Amino acid sequence: MNDTTGPRPAPHDHPGQPRRPRRPRRRTALLALLVIACLVAVGGVLTGRYLGSLEEAYEKRSVVSLDRGASDGERPQGADDGGQNILLLGSDQRAPQDAADQGVTGQRSDTMMLVHVPQDGSAAYIVSFPRDLQVDIPGHGEDRLNAALAYGGVPLAVSTVEDYTQAPIDHVALIDFEGIQGLVDTLGGVDVQVPESFERDGMQFTEGTQHLDGEEALTFARERKHLDGGDFARNENQQQLLKAITSELISGNTLSSPGKMRDTIAALSPYLTTDEGLDSTEIVRLGLDNRDLRSSDLQFLAAPHGDPYTTSGGASVVASDEDGMDSLRTALAEDSMDDYAAEHAD
Repeated sequence: MNDTTGPRPAPHDHPGQPRRPRRPRRRTALLALLVIACLVAVGGVLTGRYLGSLEEAYEKRSVVSLDRGASDGERPQGADDGGQNILLLGSDQRAPQDAADQGVTGQRSDTMMLVHVPQDGSAAYIVSFPRDLQVDIPGHGEDRLNAALAYGGVPLAVSTVEDYTQAPIDHVALIDFEGIQGLVDTLGGVDVQVPESFERDGMQFTEGTQHLDGEEALTFARERKHLDGGDFARNENQQQLLKAITSELISGNTLSSPGKMRDTIAALSPYLTTDEGLDSTEIVRLGLDNRDLRSSDLQFLAAPHGDPYTTSGGASVVASDEDGMDSLRTALAEDSMDDYAAEHAD
C-alpha cells in the first residue's frame, strides 16, 4: 500500500487534528462505481491467486486518512438504521496560472457526487453538486465547494460535504481525470448517451448514443464552455459517462473476464485516492454482498441549488437552496432517498 496522503493539503491545516470516531460496520453496498465496480464478483468462486492479483493491482492507489481538522467541528451522526454515503471526487491538476487566478493552489474537485446506498442495498442514489456552489468551508469561510480540496485535500473536502449535507461520509474515492482515459480504453470504449451536441478539439459529440474511446471520454467529461448549461450541463455529461462506465463494468463481458477486470483496476488505480477503510478486502466483500445490482438501479439526481450570482469580490458562484437542501438532508438522515428521488427526478 502506498504510504501517501493523496493531494497535498494547503498550509491552512491545523496541527493536532482529532481523529474521526470509528463507526461500527454494517452490511453495506458500495455498488459498481468506477474501480469499486471492477471488484464485483459474479456468482463464482474467487481463488486466492486471483484475489491476490486484484489486490496487487488495487494497491497502486494512494490512501488518505479522513481526520477532521480542529476547526471542522463535530462529525454528523448517521441514523442507526440508515444507509451508507460514499463521496466521489474527480479532479484535474491545474496549471499554476489558473490556480493563481482563483486565489488557491493545488487541485480542485470539478466533479463531486454523493452516493447514498440504502440499508437494504436495493439501489444507489447519486447526487451531483455544482462545483461553484457557495458553501462554508471549515476554517476558510464562504467559498466555492470545489475549493475545499485545494485548501485541505481530501479530508477537508469530506468535512465540507459532511457539514453541508449533515450526513456522515463512510468512504471517499478521488480520481484524477487522466485515469478516465485509461479506464475507458481498457474497457474497449463505452456507449454514452450524449445529452447535447457540441464539438471540442476536433471531436464531434452528437446528441444520442455515441461510442467513446478514452480520449473522447476525457474530453466529454471536462467540457463546459461549449455547453449551453455550462457547469450544470457538464454535471449531466459526467453522470452519463459514469452510467456508461458502470454499465460496461458490470456487464457479463467484463465480469466474466478475470484478466480484463484486473487490467481495468491496474489502469485506474494509479490515478485513484481512497480512504484507509476502502481496502481490497472491504470492496471485495461489498461486491460479493451486492453482486445482483445493475446499472438500472442507479438513480442520478442534481443537488438543490439557487441561481448563479457575483460576490462582492467579483467571483461567480452558485447560491445554496437551503429549503431544498433541508429536504435532501432529511432523506439522507432517514434513509428515504427512494421517496426523495421519486419527487425530484428529472
